[in-house]
Amino acid sequence: MSYQVLARKWRPQRFDDVLGQQAVTKTLRNALKSRRIAHAFVFAGPRGCGKTTSARILARALNCVKGPTAEPCGECDPCIEIAEGRDIDVLEIDAATHTGVDNVREVIIEGLSIAPVRNRYKVFIIDEVHMLSASSFNALLKSIEEPPPHVIFMMATTELHKIPDTVLSRSQVHEFRTISAKTVADRLRYIADQEHIEAPDEALMLLARAGEGSMRDSLSAFDQVRAFAGDTITTEDVVSVLGLVGRDLVLDMLDAVVAEDAPAAFALTERAIERGYDLKLLCRELSRAMRDLLILSVDKSRASDPDVVGDGDRERLLALVDRWSREDLLRGFDLLTRAEQEIRGSDQPRYNMEMALLRLMHLRKLTPLSELLLGGAGAARSFGAPAAAPASRMPGARPTPAIPRAAAPASRAPAAQGPSRVAPPGPAAPAPARDDVPTATGAAARPAGEYRDALLARLKSAKPTFYNLVVAQAFRIDADPSGVTFAFQPNQKVPKNQCEDNRAWLQGIVEEVAGARLPVHIVFTDASAAPAPAPSDPVAPKAAPVSGDRQKSALEHDTVRTLLEVFPVEKTSVQGE
Repeated sequence: MSYQVLARKWRPQRFDDVLGQQAVTKTLRNALKSRRIAHAFVFAGPRGCGKTTSARILARALNCVKGPTAEPCGECDPCIEIAEGRDIDVLEIDAATHTGVDNVREVIIEGLSIAPVRNRYKVFIIDEVHMLSASSFNALLKSIEEPPPHVIFMMATTELHKIPDTVLSRSQVHEFRTISAKTVADRLRYIADQEHIEAPDEALMLLARAGEGSMRDSLSAFDQVRAFAGDTITTEDVVSVLGLVGRDLVLDMLDAVVAEDAPAAFALTERAIERGYDLKLLCRELSRAMRDLLILSVDKSRASDPDVVGDGDRERLLALVDRWSREDLLRGFDLLTRAEQEIRGSDQPRYNMEMALLRLMHLRKLTPLSELLLGGAGAARSFGAPAAAPASRMPGARPTPAIPRAAAPASRAPAAQGPSRVAPPGPAAPAPARDDVPTATGAAARPAGEYRDALLARLKSAKPTFYNLVVAQAFRIDADPSGVTFAFQPNQKVPKNQCEDNRAWLQGIVEEVAGARLPVHIVFTDASAAPAPAPSDPVAPKAAPVSGDRQKSALEHDTVRTLLEVFPVEKTSVQGE
């Protein structure tokens, strides 16, 4: 007897043997038990996931001598002949061959009225049905909608979107999914034990990943490696025969990118070429490593998931994950995905690979836009998380100007109705003395209004953009020796959240100005409460009289200068009164 490949020898014969498609198999089993059997089915999904096999099992279940049953016996003549593809009442048609309307009319339509020779149902299994022409689909429409009671259509396709909606609406559509690598590896382990093949789990996992969710592809690769190595297979045999990229090389490249070691990246690319690796496959493996690192950065408990981390590279991946931010991983994945497409059509794929690694190093130096808008105070690199260090401590930060003494504190006047757009520093009424609140030594010696002026002046000098876009939007700011409160209205969620994100930095500025640790409160306030008056800005220059050069006067305004720092333009003009 001729050799039978593993993919055919171990093809599922029962619904329980179909891997990873529990939703589909349970639906079909329940339909058989309740005798609610549709007259047309469409099985859609990627290659090698069990579509045509499920159609054959369903045909056996319908025509078994004990059926219709969810558990065909596999011993009667219909079960045996359908499994071997020679049952006269079960016609398996390749739509890629019988694509014309004449073939459909001759093979299917003209035989519909003929009763089954032996079986209970006449079954038409149309494989790759999306290959039929438009006229062939039109010829099938009436037959699919109202077939004779003894006829059942089963159509399999890998491209569901190519089937007309008129056909789909007349059929039950069951979508198959790719099979997880762990499920495929477990099945390969069972087959290896039955075939008396020695193979380590790592080698079987490589075979499972090579199949990319297709059980048939993994079994075909298993057959190929078996032909090379015999019944004793090693991991090196799988890598050599299938041309897979070793995980060590991939992780070495990521190490070189993290260290910004361009010579090492070039050397590793050279090593990959010397080993004969396909650079498209190398780029794909780098993308997979990026995906694995991103999953671990979100949930490190997934380190025990074999679909994410293999036993041999768990320690290296866990060491790498702390050296990449999530933004870098997302950008790196997109970059490598594009690089794979560029390499696919390039005459010099090596150049594209090397430039992709250099671009990946450069991307790690980018600063998030949100950090720049908030003053560039060295925010953390994990999804824009703010840093605790004030801008004055960062390299290149502007020196803090001297804080002018404010005038004597004025009494707080009643405010007009409606919230104040900005709350710049200004004198405020001193808070009443409280015996139960500790007083900061640095702030106790000055009036509360002067302390508030000094604090806001320090905030403005450290982060002018953050001050204008967030602090100045506060409905009320209270600063005295008992603590600091930034109050926002309920509709000011964005500035309040940004203030919350920078709480650590604000706390540092408060300690610097007060000379002691004071509580910082960021709260919502009632819109009916009177906001603080808006006195002159203590650090703003005096505005020039309007009667002079209006453009010069406008450009010297502090708010305009801040906007020009964030959005520099070459030409400016002043319009309006």
